[in-house]
Amino acid sequence: MKFNHLIQINDPLNPLIDNLTREQLWRGLVMRAEAPQLFMEHLDECRLSDKTADSVKRMLRYGELRIHDIVTYEPLQRVHYQVPAQGEIPNSTMSMTIEEPEEDALFVRFEYDDGAPEEVDTEKAFYDQFRRSAYEEADIDTIRIIRDLIIKGSLH
Repeated sequence: MKFNHLIQINDPLNPLIDNLTREQLWRGLVMRAEAPQLFMEHLDECRLSDKTADSVKRMLRYGELRIHDIVTYEPLQRVHYQVPAQGEIPNSTMSMTIEEPEEDALFVRFEYDDGAPEEVDTEKAFYDQFRRSAYEEADIDTIRIIRDLIIKGSLH
């Protein structure tokens, strides 16, 4: 399943939403990678290793399930997650890219690729639609949490 969607960050027509700067948004996206427990309530543990300015390796634990991935950074532009095939988990990717079609008009494009072929049967298509909805909700929550962290002064 390949899937992407866009979330608008700043809305000049809505004075009730505080505008975020590219830097604030970037710090939030990096925090989602490096402190994922703040964004995923069912995550039991996250261990970071081999951290550099450009990437970090992670081990995520959900109960007995352990997932290893690599997160790479294109500063102020893109956070890319690569999950190598492991056990029953196929190779997959996810990225969050900051887009700015005009000054201060920030968006984040979320892109998913689970590595599966595009041809799907009816049952898999139903399941994929459910996953798309779940991903969109999680991504909306990501932006909401980033905003909350900024308001609380917890994002530095």
